[in-house]
Amino acid sequence: MNEIDNRGSTFYLALYWAQALAAQDKDAELKARFAPVAKALTENEAKIAGELLAAQGRPTDIGGYYHPDDARAAAAMRPSAAFNAVIDALR
Repeated sequence: MNEIDNRGSTFYLALYWAQALAAQDKDAELKARFAPVAKALTENEAKIAGELLAAQGRPTDIGGYYHPDDARAAAAMRPSAAFNAVIDALR
C-alpha cells in the first residue's frame, strides 16, 4: 500500500511513451499529437501520482469477480481525474 500499483505503472508507461513520441522526429504528425500530452502528463505527474496513491487501501466493489460491472471497474481502475482528462482528450 502507498506504493505504485498497476494503475501507477500504467501512468508511467503512458508518460514515457508520450515523451518519446513527442521527442522523435520521424513522424511530425505523431510528434504534434503527443507533444501536448507529454507536457500535460509531465506537468501533472505529482498530482496524478497522488490521486493514484489515494485510491489505495479501501475495498472496492466492482459488481462481481467473473462478470464485473464495466462502469464500476472503470471507476476503480481510473481514479485520477487529472490523468483521465489528458487521456480522454486524445479521443
